[in-house]
Amino acid sequence: MKLLTINVHAWQEDDQRQKIKKLAEVIHANRYDAVALQEVSQHMDSPFAYNTIRTDNYGLLLIQDLHALGSIDYEFHWDISHLGFEVYEEGIALLTRHPVKEVETFYITSSESVDFWKSRKIVGAAISLNGSPLFLYSCHLGWWGDEEEPYDEQIDRLMNRINTPSVLLGDFNAADHIPDEGYNYILSKGFTDTHQKAKKKSGNRTIKGKIAGWEDNQEDLKIDHIFTNDQVNVLSSSVIFDGENEPVISDHFGLEVEFERK
Repeated sequence: MKLLTINVHAWQEDDQRQKIKKLAEVIHANRYDAVALQEVSQHMDSPFAYNTIRTDNYGLLLIQDLHALGSIDYEFHWDISHLGFEVYEEGIALLTRHPVKEVETFYITSSESVDFWKSRKIVGAAISLNGSPLFLYSCHLGWWGDEEEPYDEQIDRLMNRINTPSVLLGDFNAADHIPDEGYNYILSKGFTDTHQKAKKKSGNRTIKGKIAGWEDNQEDLKIDHIFTNDQVNVLSSSVIFDGENEPVISDHFGLEVEFERK
């Protein structure tokens, strides 16, 4: 099982179209079983392609590039969380190349309004691997210490909705070196950090200094994670799209993991 997660910072990047193509090339080359994406945006005035997906949806363009490369077996699931940067419908996405039995989206914040930028939604999918179910969740959480949308309440709502065995992928806005905050709160719920359990790993930071949402930050932090409560043997975990392991395509680096289910 090989997975990738990255907050793509959609339509806030220079040369955004070329960066989407680069992401497609890496997905095509690595044949990830699933890809979790956060900040997957579309302009609110763009025409609809189908359902709620507009023609400039970052994920839709990524799928089109994957098809052009020959990876035609990925399914794409997206839903809006909130409006961002005044003109974008910002959402969460999952791509999977395994048959999806069920897709669900749900808010983990008190607010369920797209007009409030702190509203947070999860996109989950149930897939089957060799006849065994696995639940994948693309996540983008708020911040520890937020009084309007407390972080622990977001985690509690998430835990009340997830199924087992599960994998949580995404931008958790939770630095792994800060004790007694969001990262450890997630671990306390019976999840393990696959990066820490990996037999082979590279990279230990997914953001560098100041980025959107971390305007006062001056450190290199690992706030993007892949957690699981499944019994797995983690073969490898690597930070990717960091300028060393593939070019930078976002204000976040990505994280890829490969594991075997026990």
